[in-house]
Amino acid sequence: MRAVLDCCTGGTERRIAAGTDLVTEGGASGHLYVLMDGKLEVLKGEMIVATVTEPGAVLGEMSVLLGVPHTATVRACSDTVVYEFEDAASLLKQQPELALLLARMLAQRLNAANTYLADLKRQYAGHGTHLAMVGEVLQSMINLPPLEVSPGSDRKSDPRM
Repeated sequence: MRAVLDCCTGGTERRIAAGTDLVTEGGASGHLYVLMDGKLEVLKGEMIVATVTEPGAVLGEMSVLLGVPHTATVRACSDTVVYEFEDAASLLKQQPELALLLARMLAQRLNAANTYLADLKRQYAGHGTHLAMVGEVLQSMINLPPLEVSPGSDRKSDPRM
């Protein structure tokens, strides 16, 4: 992720106070953020799903790439410095090296999710529990049409499942 730091030109460095939301789930900004220093937490609803501390970590990319509102809230856990790109879609067109780094990062995340889901499927095969649907989730991740990404949540189920 540190390679992303080399692409941080043409944007704005921002200081975010601890406890401040950088991105709000359901909001739309079109902005892309790169963590320079500090600690951020990613929340789906009120559930913390990740903590981000690695300089060069990118945030807001799913909203930008999918053209949808932000899929999570990102909050500063400590005083934090981020690099902000306001027109991220244009930035990715102008800087193919950044777009490729972002694609690699997303591919790594997808690989980790697929590996985890495949392991869950293996562990719970034949148990008849709610985890039996893991196979359907894996299948849908491979066969999703490009603009129909909506995995659902506890609050809103995915009608395809």
